[in-house]
Amino acid sequence: MIQSGGKYDFYIGLVLAMSSSIFIGGSFILKKKGLLRLARKGSMRAGQGGHAYLKEWLWWAGLLSMGAGEVANFAAYAFAPATLVTPLGALSVLVSAILSSYFLNEKLNLHGKIGCLLSILGSTVMVIHAPQEEEVETLNAMSLKLGDPGFVLFATLVVIVSLILIFVIGPRHGQTNILVYITICSVIGALSVSCVKGLGIAIKELFAGKAVLKHFLFWILLLSLIVCVSTQINYLNRALDIFNTSIVTPIYYVFFTTSVLTCSAILFKEWQNMAADDIIGTFSGFLTIIVGIFLLHAFKDVNLTLANLPVFFRKDDRGVNGALPNAYECFNHDEENATCAGELQSSENVSSRRNGSLSAF
Repeated sequence: MIQSGGKYDFYIGLVLAMSSSIFIGGSFILKKKGLLRLARKGSMRAGQGGHAYLKEWLWWAGLLSMGAGEVANFAAYAFAPATLVTPLGALSVLVSAILSSYFLNEKLNLHGKIGCLLSILGSTVMVIHAPQEEEVETLNAMSLKLGDPGFVLFATLVVIVSLILIFVIGPRHGQTNILVYITICSVIGALSVSCVKGLGIAIKELFAGKAVLKHFLFWILLLSLIVCVSTQINYLNRALDIFNTSIVTPIYYVFFTTSVLTCSAILFKEWQNMAADDIIGTFSGFLTIIVGIFLLHAFKDVNLTLANLPVFFRKDDRGVNGALPNAYECFNHDEENATCAGELQSSENVSSRRNGSLSAF
């Protein structure tokens, strides 16, 4: 739990992390609204190579909102443990999903609503049981942390694994295995968060009037952050270009957050003085967020709501003996729900549609 000495920094970091999620989640909605407005005007769309969005104020508002969110997220690492700040990034997905259902008329089905609720509950549990990291107030103290044999070994392994994935495994299996590019983004991301944490400390010192810009570690951290973030963006874009976004997003969240938790535990010893119930609570909250994000993405195209839930159970009961297709197939066709059962003429057709039902997801 939080010690009294650092409670104000903790709450500042918590507010910054939550504000970051709100700004970033809202930025997607503003950008989308701007792009939709351009599409209605007949302008060449961004996906076709057009740049008319540069003249749309809504798009710029979304860009500024995202910038504000990233700045708030950057600052949050200077005040709160990375074990808290990183998982709370999932709230931006939740904010985006909720706002899109109101402002973009995108349906948020029952799975999505349950996923949002689970994400909120998981985040709350993680805040309650958040670990207390060792105090690191100066760049000199940060340099001692970075020189710790445990972290040096971890960073060396990350670099070696990343190089193997980039130059050996990536060219062979990157186009077919979703884990290759996501793993590169995730393990490199752990180092980028450490750089952000160090730069956050440097900025706090800078505001205190210290000559931070003359410290060699500041420039090493800045250069390392640029390299790490560039690598992350490159390979995350590759993963998104090849594979389905609904699959990439939850897997990347799990891998990235796990890498950051591991790195923070080694670098800042965040778990060293935690009680057993806080450790269990932190992991339980993290797993709850994972389940929520999975439900929000994996079943977003399934038309299941509270209104048609009784119909779902009735069809499921009547289809026990093989007379009906999977109920999810019915809900994927809004206007055919009532007559879905009557459209199947043979048991062979039933069997074939059952075997292919997952393709609809």
